[in-house]
Amino acid sequence: MVKTNMYYEDNRDLAHDLQKLTVELLDLPMHFLTDRGVFSKNAIDYGSRVLLENYEPEMAKTLLDVGCGYGTLGLTLAKKFDLAVTMVDVNGRALELCQQNAQNNAVSPVEIKRSDRYENISESYDAIISNPPIRAGKEVVHGILTGAFDHLNTGGHLTIVIQKKQGAPSAQKKMEEVFGNCEIIAKDKGYFILRSYKK
Repeated sequence: MVKTNMYYEDNRDLAHDLQKLTVELLDLPMHFLTDRGVFSKNAIDYGSRVLLENYEPEMAKTLLDVGCGYGTLGLTLAKKFDLAVTMVDVNGRALELCQQNAQNNAVSPVEIKRSDRYENISESYDAIISNPPIRAGKEVVHGILTGAFDHLNTGGHLTIVIQKKQGAPSAQKKMEEVFGNCEIIAKDKGYFILRSYKK
């Protein structure tokens, strides 16, 4: 397979172009190191901001961030809501940055590991979040949605952000199929925040 250096690939061999982002998310000053070959390198993407601003952990104590990138969602939510977070991605460079960003933002406990969706996940969690890698294709995105069921505790929830034009209606249908329910938590500039509960 030809490597294309997309953010959903293992990009550790790319030349570096390190940047520091200092942003305020959920009233917290957050510091992120980013690099070439990761998603949304130059700024926190709007979809992630919409998910963060509309996220309610409810009773969750443990959180799995699937496709975590350099850590925007999982690290911010862990710090804001005192969650024990596990973060997974296929992109080795993103995971290295995520590890550094966990330290830079004093987020603990945190487990960061390489996993293609749920491939290396054996535990279950109170909550799963994802800003899924749309460009990786529908099969990957829907794999994140369907696989979440087996990795959620009863009463737990899956929350994702996805643009309408990039498949929100299809994702909503898939989540309803898998979980028997799916709520639209928020809509903002074409971004949908969808949540399903494991009953």
